[in-house]
Amino acid sequence: MQLYNKLSAKERAALIDEAGKDRLTISFYQYFKIENPTLFRNKLFLEWDALEVLGRTYVSHEGINAQISVPAEIFLKLKEQLDAISFLKDIRLNVAIEQDNKSFLKLKVKVRNKIVADGLNDDTFDVTNKGIHLNAKEFNDMLADPNTICVDMRNHYESEIGHFDGAVTPDVDTFRDSLDIIEEDLKDNKEDKNLLMYCTGGIRCEKASAYYKHKGFKNVFQLEGGIIEYTRQVKSEDVENKFIGKNFVFDHRRAERITDDVVSNCHQCGGPCDDHVNCDNQACHLLFIQCNSCSEKMNTCCSNECKEIAALPFEEQKELRRGKGNSNKIFKKGRSEALKFKK
Repeated sequence: MQLYNKLSAKERAALIDEAGKDRLTISFYQYFKIENPTLFRNKLFLEWDALEVLGRTYVSHEGINAQISVPAEIFLKLKEQLDAISFLKDIRLNVAIEQDNKSFLKLKVKVRNKIVADGLNDDTFDVTNKGIHLNAKEFNDMLADPNTICVDMRNHYESEIGHFDGAVTPDVDTFRDSLDIIEEDLKDNKEDKNLLMYCTGGIRCEKASAYYKHKGFKNVFQLEGGIIEYTRQVKSEDVENKFIGKNFVFDHRRAERITDDVVSNCHQCGGPCDDHVNCDNQACHLLFIQCNSCSEKMNTCCSNECKEIAALPFEEQKELRRGKGNSNKIFKKGRSEALKFKK
């Protein structure tokens, strides 16, 4: 019984090209007490592997957080499979605005302690006492209220390329970092202001809204379905769009363009740019913003040192990485002294 992905990304990409099928990128989440996450994880893997589902999903005792890609022709079969699971019946599926058949190239279903790393002790507050959910129009109305403080619950590299007009965008590396910082910054407005939150698909706000109500905030609201669902409603219901720039996503696409506005700059030359890349030196792999001109000049590297390393033969690069641990833990996303124009 195969419970793990056995194909490389390259092999999977070739199969996708050969199949010639359009795929849909989808995300969903649900907080629910799962007694045996490992058993549930294995069930999902077997069923999804049979449906040619790809993507990254986390399962824990507190629920599920899924970002997946599925052949468009079997979307309804996937929905039937999810509806057969009691706590996922009629779950909202956030369908990506921009599609890419290769948004995911492997199926990974992992058991984690948390479906989002929030650093919170859930036993200390009522996680079900959440803020009020708002649709796109309701969100716009509250955003326009002078008594509202709108907070972006995402990380700095996400909000840098796109955000809601007038939103507070904390300069944080992780969701965990943002919780205490936001509480401290807004401590004098717990009772007299509307706390309006948003994130990519809604999952971070689900936990944050309950946490802030526990911390004494009286008027807590959140954008239902996050930026993804907001954009869908803007397009389908003729709602005015208040989001500017790109929406960062955690797959091979890296972002969905919402408007033509470019609100960020190349981290190397300072010119207008909102395209994220990963440094081509695999021992670095730093995520940063780089324009086409700098990409050509630097061979998609973040520094001259990385450029020199990336030009070495593969075996020499591999030897240099030996014993240095996971490359994605060496640098924080978008932060390096070599990036002169990082805001």
